Amino acid sequence: MSNMITVNIDGKQCQAKEGEYILNVARANDIFVPALCYVTRCSPTLACRVCLVEADGKQVYSCNAKVKDGMQITTSTENIEKERKAIMEVYDVNHPLQCGVCDQSGECELQNYTLYMGVQKQSYAVRDVNRPTVHWGVMNYDPGLCIVCEKCTTVCKDMIGSNALSTVKRGADALDKTFKDNMPKDAYAMWNKLNKNLIGFEEEKCIDCGECIAVCPVGALVSNDFQYTSNAWELTKVPAANPYSSDCSLLYYETKSVSIDNPHEQRIYRVTNDSHYTSLSGAARFAFNYSNKVESKDEAEFKKAVDALKNSDTVLFNSFITNEEATILQRLKDKLGFNLVNQDAKAYQEFLNNYSSVSGKSLYNGNLKDIHNSNFLISVGTYFKSDAPSVRYAFNNAITLNKGAGLYFHPMTDTSVEGFGKAGKTILSIASKPLSEEAILYFILDQFAKDLPSDIQDYLNTFKETRTKTIVETIKEKVVEIVKNEETGEEKEVSKMVPKKVKKEVEFTYTKLLDIIGSDESLLSIIEDMLAKKDTYSLVVGSDLYTHPQSANLAKLCAMIEKYTEFKVIVIPTSTNTLGVSQLCTLDDEIKGNTFGYNVKANYEISALGDGNLDMPALNQQEGTFVNIDKRLVPTNAALVYNGYTLNDIANEILDNKKENTIDYTSEIFENIAFDDLENYFSNDQVEHRGYIISSNEVSSNDTIDNISISNIEGTIIYNANPINQFNEFTALSPEFKDDKVALYVSNSMLELLDIKENEKVSIETSSSSMQLEVLVDKQLAGNIGYVPTFDKKIDTKALFESYRFTNANIKKV
Repeated sequence: MSNMITVNIDGKQCQAKEGEYILNVARANDIFVPALCYVTRCSPTLACRVCLVEADGKQVYSCNAKVKDGMQITTSTENIEKERKAIMEVYDVNHPLQCGVCDQSGECELQNYTLYMGVQKQSYAVRDVNRPTVHWGVMNYDPGLCIVCEKCTTVCKDMIGSNALSTVKRGADALDKTFKDNMPKDAYAMWNKLNKNLIGFEEEKCIDCGECIAVCPVGALVSNDFQYTSNAWELTKVPAANPYSSDCSLLYYETKSVSIDNPHEQRIYRVTNDSHYTSLSGAARFAFNYSNKVESKDEAEFKKAVDALKNSDTVLFNSFITNEEATILQRLKDKLGFNLVNQDAKAYQEFLNNYSSVSGKSLYNGNLKDIHNSNFLISVGTYFKSDAPSVRYAFNNAITLNKGAGLYFHPMTDTSVEGFGKAGKTILSIASKPLSEEAILYFILDQFAKDLPSDIQDYLNTFKETRTKTIVETIKEKVVEIVKNEETGEEKEVSKMVPKKVKKEVEFTYTKLLDIIGSDESLLSIIEDMLAKKDTYSLVVGSDLYTHPQSANLAKLCAMIEKYTEFKVIVIPTSTNTLGVSQLCTLDDEIKGNTFGYNVKANYEISALGDGNLDMPALNQQEGTFVNIDKRLVPTNAALVYNGYTLNDIANEILDNKKENTIDYTSEIFENIAFDDLENYFSNDQVEHRGYIISSNEVSSNDTIDNISISNIEGTIIYNANPINQFNEFTALSPEFKDDKVALYVSNSMLELLDIKENEKVSIETSSSSMQLEVLVDKQLAGNIGYVPTFDKKIDTKALFESYRFTNANIKKV
């Protein structure tokens, strides 16, 4: 590659990308450089200063210094070791000696580096100030343990995009001036900052993702449910995949026995992640508590389940299952001939089929890494806040680190998205009209496509017209002044050029697509400004499109964007394994006759929720695989024992080809690789070694797409969405989210418009159903569209919506 260079680190020749940070290059080549404050995918904070190295004879901070071709780097010198040791002494000043009970003890970076750098005495002292522990949402903050490394504030800003954490004044005494003369300069500078600051919290901005807990190197930030429950070294890490959303991020269930008296029964104490490589949503981190506890097998009910399946006309299921289970359901369908119905996966499957009919490939061409690496991004048809946290993180990360810009089209106004950058400059949130998605995608083609087929270009031209607008220009105007010499009285003319603002009428090409979208001509100039120095593009599309009345055409338009623009396109799977199910199962539309459900209500139901006729294991009790948003088959492992029956047990009573274990199907799914042979880790060079990427196949294609079918939803509108960190019936059973309610969630402005008060009940009537719900305010929501959740299986709020996520509603106070 032309941008690859060679540098020498401690005598080792290392290949690196031009412009990479020295610290990342060292890590990628397994060369240790200590660092307390740096998170790989975020900007440097320069807070800890222990990552000092010598580059071409000059001392630099490796987290912030970039490599150059031929650079000679030394990671340790006598002066560097002296600076590092002094810094660690300062970090230890007034740090509580409670390692025996501290939740971080055993994996504490302060503890590790203090020992590594041989700190055996304390040369400095300063009077401490009272720093009481505070409770923040799902976590506790102990400022007495905080070393103000700023990892938490950095990841909240650069990765999550919430900006809920920041440094605030500590109120301590100033350091004695003699320290400045007697201490190494980096140690003094770091101590001076540490002595002045603590971490502050803005509750309304927080989304309870817990990523700050993951990056905290000490015990300052700890989740409420974990604090003082276990020592880190007692826990067993079980590698798995996020079971709640389609990122399927690598996570670790950390388990140990329930008690000394009951050593054989394990429970999950917390969920952690490799924060340098991947982030988790709040659901993945905190909704781990639920599992389906079954003491023994119910043989009589098992026989009923087998008979019920044999006599079923339709099998209903959702996408919170493994690929192996999806394969079993397909084999059972082939054997018994029942209809196999998964409405969510069917809509996604049809969308991909229509997409392929234009793109010529069975899968979309983008992934999360493409989003992270882009500097211009567009999102259409996905509500970032609750639909796809990992996409939200990548979107924000690209804007923050790549000096990127983005457009977020959605009828729901999410104020947290507007905080990704400078509003209107780095990201623009456009409150588009419901059902305007065709116009949005045509608009993207109009602005970015090259060499479109003539019929499509002709159609786009029908929306164009020449308009004039007034602009203000700054010109240089020559001004002549008479200047008089005070001593001689002589006058002379002096000319100079001065700036002057003038109004000017200019012509521009307007597209009436903006009228359909609900925007105006200002969007054209904003995009023009945003595109300066941009060269890497990503388009994210989500589930609003899959149930849209014109979903087939929307899919084809997305494929046209992949085919005729430079955009990488990411089609977000709606649930954990929607993509896997869509690739493995032949799905039907019709629900007929006797029904058999897997985690779905039916005449006979098997369920991991403990609410069916026969129990099944939850996903944290199963081995198996998912296909994630990156089209990667990834493994997940069982954290807890399950003593009941599985779907494979039922299948073995019906299928000819019996399998001892569910994971015996793994090698028959996409590639002939056994479950135990699948890798599941990240290496220091940030390469993902998790399972494998499934193939995108060539399919026949053409460029046939339809014109826009213009329609509107007028009046009061509601949307089908969940509160943040609620994804399904499983997350709803987590103690951390037990207070979440199925309600009508509105903004403060909509509350006023409806002339109701929070916590009052309203009647909601749509064309398909009606019900009464409490009204709650979502502080991160703006505009006059509210949303209704679907996470509670016992409350059929889905009945309010026909298929599309938006619908008219008549809302009245009860």
